[in-house]
Amino acid sequence: MATWNASQIILNSMSNIIESPQSKSHPVMASNGASLFIPVTMEVPCDQGTRMWWAFLASSMVTFFGGLFIILVWRTFKYLWTVCCHCGGKNKEAQKVVNVASSQVTDGDYKPTDDKEEVGVAEVGWMTSVKDWAGVMISAQTLTGRVLVVTVFALSIGALMIYFIDSSNPIESCQNFYKDFTLQIDMAFNIFFLLYFGLRFIAANDKLWFWLEVNSVVDFFTVPPVFVSVYLNRSWLGLRFLRALRLIQFSEILQFLNILKTSNSIKLVNLCSIFISTWLTAAGFIHLVENSGDPWRNFENSQDLSYWECVYLLMVTMSTVGYGDVYAKTTLGRLFMVFFILGGLAMFASYVPEIIELIGNRKKYGGSYSAVSGRKHIVVCGHITLESVSNFLKDFLHKDRDDVNVEIVFLHNISPNLELEALFKRHFTQVEFYQGSVLNPHDLARVKIESADACLILANKYCADPDAEDASNIMRVISIKNYHPKIRIITQMLQYHNKAHLLNIPSWNWKDGDDAICLAELKLGFIAQSCLAQGLSTMLANLFSMRSFIKIEEDTWQKYYLEGVANEMYTEYLSSAFVGLSFPAVCELCFVKLKLLMIAIEYKSEKGESRILINPGNHMKIKEGTLGFFIASDAKEVKRAFFYCKACHDDITDPKRIKKCACKRLIYSKMSIRKRLIQACCIGCSEIDCSCMSGTLRNNMGTLEQAFPISPVTVNDFSTSLRGFEDEQPSALSPKKKQRNGGMRHSPNTSPNMMRHDPLLMTGNDQIDNMDSSSVKRYDSTGMFHWCPAKELDKVLLTRSEAAMTVLSGHVVVCIFGDMTSALIGVRNLVMPLRASNFHYHELKHIVFVGSLDYIKREWETLHNFPKVSILPGTPLSRADLRAVNINLCDMCVILSANQNNIDDTSLQDKECILASLNIKSMQFDDSIGLLQANSQGFTPPGMERSSPDNSPLHGVARQASITTGANIPIITELVNDSNVQFLDQDDDDDPDTELYLTQPFACGTAFAVSVLDSLMSATYFNDNILTLIRTLVTGGATPELEALVAEENALRGGYSTPQTLANRDRCRVAQLALYDGPFADLGDGGCYGDLYCKALKTYNMLCFGIYRLRDAHISTPSQCTKRYVITNPPYEFELVPTDLIFCLMQFDHNASQSRASLSHSSHSSHSSSKKSSSVTSILHTASANRQNRVKARDSRDKQKTNRMGQAEKKWYTDETENNYPRNIQIKPMSTHMANQINQYKSTSSLIPPIREVEDEC
Repeated sequence: MATWNASQIILNSMSNIIESPQSKSHPVMASNGASLFIPVTMEVPCDQGTRMWWAFLASSMVTFFGGLFIILVWRTFKYLWTVCCHCGGKNKEAQKVVNVASSQVTDGDYKPTDDKEEVGVAEVGWMTSVKDWAGVMISAQTLTGRVLVVTVFALSIGALMIYFIDSSNPIESCQNFYKDFTLQIDMAFNIFFLLYFGLRFIAANDKLWFWLEVNSVVDFFTVPPVFVSVYLNRSWLGLRFLRALRLIQFSEILQFLNILKTSNSIKLVNLCSIFISTWLTAAGFIHLVENSGDPWRNFENSQDLSYWECVYLLMVTMSTVGYGDVYAKTTLGRLFMVFFILGGLAMFASYVPEIIELIGNRKKYGGSYSAVSGRKHIVVCGHITLESVSNFLKDFLHKDRDDVNVEIVFLHNISPNLELEALFKRHFTQVEFYQGSVLNPHDLARVKIESADACLILANKYCADPDAEDASNIMRVISIKNYHPKIRIITQMLQYHNKAHLLNIPSWNWKDGDDAICLAELKLGFIAQSCLAQGLSTMLANLFSMRSFIKIEEDTWQKYYLEGVANEMYTEYLSSAFVGLSFPAVCELCFVKLKLLMIAIEYKSEKGESRILINPGNHMKIKEGTLGFFIASDAKEVKRAFFYCKACHDDITDPKRIKKCACKRLIYSKMSIRKRLIQACCIGCSEIDCSCMSGTLRNNMGTLEQAFPISPVTVNDFSTSLRGFEDEQPSALSPKKKQRNGGMRHSPNTSPNMMRHDPLLMTGNDQIDNMDSSSVKRYDSTGMFHWCPAKELDKVLLTRSEAAMTVLSGHVVVCIFGDMTSALIGVRNLVMPLRASNFHYHELKHIVFVGSLDYIKREWETLHNFPKVSILPGTPLSRADLRAVNINLCDMCVILSANQNNIDDTSLQDKECILASLNIKSMQFDDSIGLLQANSQGFTPPGMERSSPDNSPLHGVARQASITTGANIPIITELVNDSNVQFLDQDDDDDPDTELYLTQPFACGTAFAVSVLDSLMSATYFNDNILTLIRTLVTGGATPELEALVAEENALRGGYSTPQTLANRDRCRVAQLALYDGPFADLGDGGCYGDLYCKALKTYNMLCFGIYRLRDAHISTPSQCTKRYVITNPPYEFELVPTDLIFCLMQFDHNASQSRASLSHSSHSSHSSSKKSSSVTSILHTASANRQNRVKARDSRDKQKTNRMGQAEKKWYTDETENNYPRNIQIKPMSTHMANQINQYKSTSSLIPPIREVEDEC
C-alpha cells in the first residue's frame, strides 16, 4: 500500500513538472511534506522517478557472491577431480609398470608417448609465467611495480576526494554521464581499479582468500555501482566511502618510496592510518543510513546530515563525550552505533595513547644540519656531558681568539638533559645538537660530515675501563673515516698504547691534520717536566688554555700569577723584515720592540717536510714565510710580527702602533749599501762597529759594494745569500766554529743546513763519548732516548735496608697506587721524558718506584729498557718505605693512582693521592746525616771549589739541600676531581668552587689534573702545530715514527750510535736557573727581567720565558714559607728578586761529557749528577786552564774515594762502562732564614755509594 501511494505521488509530480516547463527541477513531495532524495530534471529522464538503490547494491552483492560461488564450485570440482585422478592414476601407474616390464622382456626398451601430458606441462608453464609477471607488477619489486602501486593508492585517495565532494549532494540523484564531470573521472578511476583487480587476481596464490580481502571487498562495493550508474543515468552515493580503507596501506606506500625507515615511524603511520580510515569509513555508513532512512519505514525517518557532521558524531562517540547535539535517528544508525561504540572506544583508548607516546618520544633533535654558505662547521661527538661541553665551549669560543666563524654541531645518541639543553640555548647562534650516532651512516649524513671542517671526538676521562673507552673512540674514527676518508679527525685517547690501533686505519694520516691527543701521555709528560723544572706543568697548561685576564690591584702573588695566566700560545708568519736574521736576533727584537715572546719556528726542508724547532740557536736564519710560535695575551698582539716593517716601524716605541703599513716590499732606497748589508746581517749593533760581522767581510765591504750594486727589490735576497757567506766566519755569539755534515739526517730541533756538532769532527773525550758506542747500544734506534738492554725485575728490586744503605739523593720518587685489577696508566710516559737523550748519562735522575709489586710487574715490560730505575715494593702510605728511599733528599716526589676511576663518588676518587700527599707533608726529618757528611769532608763555604768558570751560569744552577720537614719536599699530585685540590693545602684559603687554575696548589705546581688538557682539543683544531710543540716540549722527543715503532714491538728498540742518531741529541730542553749566584747574580737584586732575557739570549743562547717565585717574595717582612708560584712571560721592566728561579730553554752542550770525569769529583758535579742538574745545561767552559788546575788538585781526593768504595760490603756498579767513577750525593743542612728564602739551594758534597746496577747492562 505504501509503495502504491509513493508511485501515485511520483506520477502526480511528473505531471506537474510537464505542465510547468519553466521550472527546471523540483523535488518530489511526499504526503507528509518531507522532501525525497530524487531530484528530477528535464534533461535526464529518471525512469518515472523510481528509486533504484537496490540495483546498485545488487550489482555489488551479485559480483561478490557470484564470484565466491564460482570459486567454491571450482575448488569442489578440482577436489573431486583430484581425488578421481588420484585413484585412476594409481591404476594407470600400475598398468604402466606392467607394460614396461612386458616391453622390456619383449623389445628390450620403453618409449613413453603421452602427448596430452606434454601439452599440459606447457600450459602450466605459460600460466606460471603470467602469474609471476602479475606478482612482480603488484609487489613493487621493480620501478614499474612501484609506480603502479603508488598510482593505485593515489587514485584511491582521488576517488575518496570525489566521494567527499558528492557527499554534499543527495544520496540518490539522476545524473547524465556525458555531462557530469565528476562521474566521468570516477568512471576512469574505477576502470583502472578493475584492471588492477585483475592483476591481483592473477597473481593470487589462494583465490578464495584473495576474494575475501579488504581491498577486494572495497572493489566489489565501489567498482560495479559506477557501471550501473552509467547504465541507469543516475547516481547513488552508496558504499563509496569504503575507499577510505585504502588509507591502511599508507605506511606500505611510504616504505616503497623509502620515506619510512625506522620502526617507530612505521608504527606511528600504521596506527594513524588505521584510526583515520576506520573513523572515515564509519562516518560514511552513518551518513548513508541517516540521510536515507530505514527501508522498512519507507525511508520516512531520515535526517539531513552532512558527511562532516557524521565525522564529528563518531569522534565524540569514540571519546565517550557524547554532547547530544548530533545523534542517530534511524534504527540502522543506532544499531551501528551500538557496535561501533564497543570497537571504537577500544580503538580510541588503545590507539590514541600509543600515538601520543610515539609522537612524544620522537627525537626532538632528529633533524638534519643545514650548512650555511661561507661558514664552516665542525662535528663534536663522543662523551657529550655538561662538563665536557662547557669546558670545550669555554675554550673554543673564547674572546681572545680571532672571530670564530665556525658552527659547532654536537652529535650524541642520548638527548641532552635540562642543564645541557640550557647551555646549548645560550650558544644557539654557534651551537646545534642532533641526536644520533657516528656509527650510523645516516646520522653522519644528517650532520653533513662530508662538508665538515673537522670532527672532534671527546673521551670520558673518568671511565672505569680506559681501554674500552679508547676502543669506542677508535670505532668512531673507523666509522667516520669509512664514510668520508678525507675528513680531519682530532680524537682524545686515554691510554698511550691504544694510539697504535689508529695506525691500522688506512685513511688515518697525521700529515693531513689527523691528531690523537693521548691524555695519559701528556699528563705524565707534564708531570715529568715538573720533575726537571718544578712548576713547568702549570705554566705549559696555562699556555694552551684560553684564560681571560683578571685584574687585581693589590700587590699579591695572585696579581702576578694571573697576569701570566692571560698568556696563550699563538702562531703567526714572520714579516719579511726578519729574513736573514738569526733566531736569537729575531727573538730579541720581538721581545724588546714588539713585546712578543717567540720560542720556536716551523722549519720547512727542501723536500717540503716541516718540523718545529724550539730555540734552535743562532745558527738558524729566518727565511721568507717562516711560521713563528709566540707567547702573548691576545691574537691581535701577535699580528705585530706579521705587520712589522723596518722602514715604517723602526722608530716606533709603542708596540700598539705597529699595524699594517702601505709598503708592498721592504725598500731602503735612502740607505747606503753598507748600512743595508749590516742591517741584513745583525740587529742591535752600531753601523760602525758591528760585532756580528767578521773581519773578512768588513774588509771586503768596498769590494762587495762595487761588485754587487744592490737594488731595493733584491736587498732581501742578497742579505740571505750574504748570511751564507757570513756563516763561514766565527761569530762572537758562537765561540766554537760551526761544523757541517751535509749527509746527516737532521734532528727535530736542528737546522738541516747547519749542523753545529758533527761527532766525526770532534776530538778528545768528546769523540770517545759519542763514538765508543759502535759495539754498545746506549740509545734507542731513533737516538731520542737513553736505552739499556732489558733488565729482569728482580735485579732492580730494593729492600728497605738496601735502599737505606744506598742513601738515595737527587732522585725522583714515584709513589703509585695500584693492584692487579687496576687499569694501567702507562708509567712509560713518565719515564721517557726523564730519559731523553739530550741529557748526558751522568745527568739522568734516578727513578725509584714505591708501590705494589703486582701492579708494577704489569708495567715493567714497558720500563725494562730504561737505565737508572729501581723499585721498592711497598705502599706510599708507609713512612718507613718513604724514609728508606730518602724522600727528604729527592728532587721531586710524584704521587699517582691507578684506582681513581673505580669509585663512583667523585669526592673520594682522589683519596689515596690526597692521603699520601698529606702524609709526606707531615713527616719530620733530622739532619744529622747531612751534618756528618759535611764534617767528614769539611764545610766548604758557598762559592768555593767550583769546576766551572766564574762567568758560567752554572753558578746559578738550582741546588737543593737536605730538608727537615715534609712540607718543603717538592711534590706534585695527580688529581681526577678538580674540587679535591682544596684538600692538598690546609693553609690556603681557596674556595671549593674556585676554578682549578686559580687555586694555590695548581699555581705553585704541586697539583695537576687531567681536566686542564681539555683545552688542547680546540687549540689543536685552530692550529695543529700547537699540539706538536707541546708534545715536543713534554714528551722528550716522541715522534710519529717512534709511535709506529712502539706499535710494532711495544718497547723501545736499541740502536747503535751513528752520526744520524747522535745528531738527534742536539735539541734544547727546559732548564731552571737561580739568580742568587752566578753570572746573572747582578740582575737578581732589583734588575729587570728584560735585561736578563737579553743577556741570557746573547751570551748563552738561553731563551727565558718565565719565573718561579716565592709566594711571599712581595712581602717586605721575613717569611718562612717556601712555596713558589709561576709567572709566565713577565714584561721587560718586571723587577727580579734574588730568590727567583728562571724558566729557560737551553741548548744541548756537547762539551759537558768532556769534563764529566773531573766534574764528578767536584761539588758542582755532585749537583749535576743528583740535584737539579737535569734541569740545567752546562754552558761552554771558557776557562780551560783553571779547570785543569782544579782537576789536578782533586786527584788526591779521587784516590780516597776509590779506596772508600772498595771497603764497602757490596760491590756497586755504574751504568757507564767507560767511566767507573762513583756518584756523589750532595747534602747540606740548612737552618738559617736565608736558606729558607732561597729554598735551600746551596749545598756541599759528600760521597755516597751509587745505586746498584750491573755493569754490562749499559
